[in-house]
Amino acid sequence: MGQYQPAQLKQYNPEAIASYFRYRPWEIWGRLVRIIWCFAGFILGLKWDEWQNKIEQHKEKRAIQLRELLTRLGPTFIKVGQALSTRPDLIRKDFLEELVKLQDQLPPFDNNLAYHIIETELERSIWDVFSELSPKPVAAASLGQVYRGRLRSGEEVAVKVQRPNLRPVMMRDLYLMRWAASWLSPWLPLNLGHDLTLIVDEFGTKLFEEIDYINEGRNAEKFAGNFRDDLQVKVPSIYWHYTTTHVLTLEWINGFKLTDTTKIREVGLDPEAIIQIGVTSGLQQLLEHGFFHADPHPGNLFAVPDGRMAYIDFGMMDQLEESTKENLVDALVHLVNKDYTDLAEDFVKLGFLTSDTNIAPIVPALEAVLGNAIGKNVKDFNFRTITDEFSELMYEYPFRVPAKFALIIRSLVTQEGIALSLNPEFKIVEVAYPYVARRLLTGESPGLRRRLLNVLFKNGKFQWQRLENLIAIARTDSNFDVLPTAKLGLQFMLSEEGKFLRRQLVLALTEDDRLHTEEVQSLWNLVKDDLPANRLLDVAIALLTDFSKESVAAILPKDQPLAASKN
Repeated sequence: MGQYQPAQLKQYNPEAIASYFRYRPWEIWGRLVRIIWCFAGFILGLKWDEWQNKIEQHKEKRAIQLRELLTRLGPTFIKVGQALSTRPDLIRKDFLEELVKLQDQLPPFDNNLAYHIIETELERSIWDVFSELSPKPVAAASLGQVYRGRLRSGEEVAVKVQRPNLRPVMMRDLYLMRWAASWLSPWLPLNLGHDLTLIVDEFGTKLFEEIDYINEGRNAEKFAGNFRDDLQVKVPSIYWHYTTTHVLTLEWINGFKLTDTTKIREVGLDPEAIIQIGVTSGLQQLLEHGFFHADPHPGNLFAVPDGRMAYIDFGMMDQLEESTKENLVDALVHLVNKDYTDLAEDFVKLGFLTSDTNIAPIVPALEAVLGNAIGKNVKDFNFRTITDEFSELMYEYPFRVPAKFALIIRSLVTQEGIALSLNPEFKIVEVAYPYVARRLLTGESPGLRRRLLNVLFKNGKFQWQRLENLIAIARTDSNFDVLPTAKLGLQFMLSEEGKFLRRQLVLALTEDDRLHTEEVQSLWNLVKDDLPANRLLDVAIALLTDFSKESVAAILPKDQPLAASKN
């Protein structure tokens, strides 16, 4: 590989890493011996429990041992543990519960070394850039540590400094993991759907993205752009003149961790209102923007005194395709409506089941597990319970968790965990489903409009009760206004795209040889208070102005053409 050095590799490249270490085995022997020694002791402990029939008695002890072992092995293995904490298809439930607690808090590295890294990276003296810089880090994690400072120009900033030699250390660990995966994969009873080395590669790619602070800065700006019109979400600005791959300078956020309810209340804020912002913005990331924060733990979310919620740390992000966003909406709607056959098909589309899977035996299993987890009332839904129950299915049926969804699950479980710590009665669906119902009813895209039709029609019949339920649930969302929604609905029906819906509504109104006036009256009673006469008149005038002759002609019988207009 010539003059190639590990620290020069900017992106994860398994071939380049393997080529480097293949001719330098002495650089990995010591590390390999330590890893084998640590895991051998742990595996022997598991086997001893098996021989002594004490698996149940010692399972909590072994889970704690695993968490502590990963912490001792350093940053790469801490990140592995965090990733595994969202993989019920790979890890036992008792281990999962312990790995969720895995924190990447480590002692800070030497302060003089951190200052030296800042000066080397920025190519100038500390005091040429900063008028103030904290003598010690205000936070230290597995990948770096943070200082509080002030630029010469007066702005208060956070300065993030990466741990020295982090990239070479991670490259060495990833090389060993990939080597182990290549020969362990055939022997492990794991339902991966693909080679274990591909999982290591996915992990390595994400890890390299996370330790590139220029990439993190770009992520922050993209995230801020998505929420530029949202007055409830705060994202720190990036100071690019003082940012490199290993040093990130960004706006200091004066706020309180979401778990610090005492301070939040002291400044006159309601913790539950802040949590609602967090859950709603999390849903927007997944279902609207498709670009989501994959690590929203309490240290990365802050309540700002002006009532906003701030996000920090944009190293771990991911992007969803449009089809995936729409399939997620499908899955949530089918889950809440208890359409388990459709839900099983959603799992195929999302990659949890392969396309050749026979879903027939899976449907009753989904109904038994998820129906029990949701309960009789939609408000009883708890995402943590769903993931715990779902993990039981992983060993009985050919489910696998795609890497992208491991991050989504981690994000949702973490946010719900924060909310539950503040309010044990918090139900994520009380926020999530009104949001989804509002998006379906407003039909912002052709895909969402198609999904609304799928909700409202089942086996060719119009589901009056579902429409009523959707409107009732959507009205619990403070952002939902029934009148603009009604206007959008009428515009859709008068369009070429709405031809099917017009025909189906006529059939629905006259279904079973009777006029369904009771259902229409019930819907009217639900929304009439939101439709005062003056607003109805305004909308009617607007609609008449908006629609062209062609739009109106589309719903008139063919033998009743519009009169020719006079010029």
